[in-house]
Amino acid sequence: MVVARNVLFITADQWRGECLSCLGHFVQTPNLDALAAHGVLFTNHFANTAPCGPSRASIHTGVYQHEHGVTFNHVPLSARYTNWALEARRAGHDPVLFGYTDTTLDEGQQDSYPDGVLPGLAPLVQLGKDIWEPLEWVDWLVAKGYPAPDTPADLYRKTRPRSDTDERNDIAPALEVPAELHDTYFMVENVLDYIRDRSGWCVHLSLLRPHPPWTAPEPYNRMYPPGDLPFPNRAADPDNEAKQHPFLAYALNRKYQRLSRDDASRRQWQSSYYGLMTEVDHNLGRLFDELKRSGAWNDTLVVFTSDHGEQIGDHWLIGKFGYFDESFHVPMIVFNPAPEARQHRGQRINAFTEGVDITPTLLDWLGVEIPEQCRGASLLPATTSGNLGDHWRTEAHWEFDFSYFQAGDALRVSTGESRLAVVRDENSKYVHFPALPDVFFDLADDPGESFNLASDPRYRSRVEEASRKLQSWFGHRATA
Repeated sequence: MVVARNVLFITADQWRGECLSCLGHFVQTPNLDALAAHGVLFTNHFANTAPCGPSRASIHTGVYQHEHGVTFNHVPLSARYTNWALEARRAGHDPVLFGYTDTTLDEGQQDSYPDGVLPGLAPLVQLGKDIWEPLEWVDWLVAKGYPAPDTPADLYRKTRPRSDTDERNDIAPALEVPAELHDTYFMVENVLDYIRDRSGWCVHLSLLRPHPPWTAPEPYNRMYPPGDLPFPNRAADPDNEAKQHPFLAYALNRKYQRLSRDDASRRQWQSSYYGLMTEVDHNLGRLFDELKRSGAWNDTLVVFTSDHGEQIGDHWLIGKFGYFDESFHVPMIVFNPAPEARQHRGQRINAFTEGVDITPTLLDWLGVEIPEQCRGASLLPATTSGNLGDHWRTEAHWEFDFSYFQAGDALRVSTGESRLAVVRDENSKYVHFPALPDVFFDLADDPGESFNLASDPRYRSRVEEASRKLQSWFGHRATA
């Protein structure tokens, strides 16, 4: 008898790559640690762009931003590109969605697919077209007896009163909604209901957290006391940080990218950010336990990753953009239940992997042909061999389009020139701007990315070599 294969593809929005306790970080992620111990942890995994919509376009299609053209949220994904869900559905599978994909449909697709959902995915439970209007979650809360909010957004804003002790210790306020009714619990509960007594299922669980709003429910709001958190990686002040590059100077003057000098707010945001991670981990543990209890664990490919990272104070920035690792380095864990993967479980692979590798990985597991458009390659062979081969890419690549910053006048660049591209290897990072100075970091000496050496004569040959690599990447696949 042929056993039906399952897929559990999990994304947790805005999760920095180092934030796993198995990597030595203080955030508590015991269930993801266990997943890594049973699977393969790819330690140098990078998103191909940001924010959510563009990055997910690359994840779901296996195509880079300069090809698919999704430069910001709400920019349509061209119908000429297929995706893993469409290919899986054509092969007889039924991919379903719990969460969101931040996909804007191309012209002519609106009558064929649900608005805002990746074509090919059947949306079973959504947070809503906008995270501030999580209507299905609201209905579920009301059915559970929770008072209906005046507006859905109030669910993210209302907090419990802080005690005098919490005030003195600067503990972040707790969300009024209890953890067992929070959006993460709600999503995982619906997945649990769906997979029970099913086989051959294909689930994409797209969790909002640890994406803002940064307010965690009890007890997660107090797990990481603000006063105990590490200081950000940054210059002495924003003015000194801004000297690195004109783009960075412009970003530091923008309301939505510049971190306030009020360190109390920053510490509370960090505390909630890490608390939300542990909340996600706890709920994923519920899901993994059910898979093991039911026996489905032995037939299920599990992939855990994120669409992008978060600056959260590093370089005096907030959000996800630009060229720093904090915004693009994300976790990547693949659990392959096949017997041939057993000898390599718990292995860590340091070779560079990217968001474009996810679509080939999912389709490979399902036995579906990988489309020619894909610029990445399946990671499944690494789970059975312990490596990615001699011809794998030696750099990570990403892009960022900042035309929505409306920086043209300030930076004297056109809309088409408002972009950057990055090539990063083990020891260096090169950032190219079409109409602004380039950036080069010697990561061996400057892992914090503080000193731009692009104009330093001593680094001229390395900068030129990196520039050639970037141009080659634009014209060729990143893998053999």
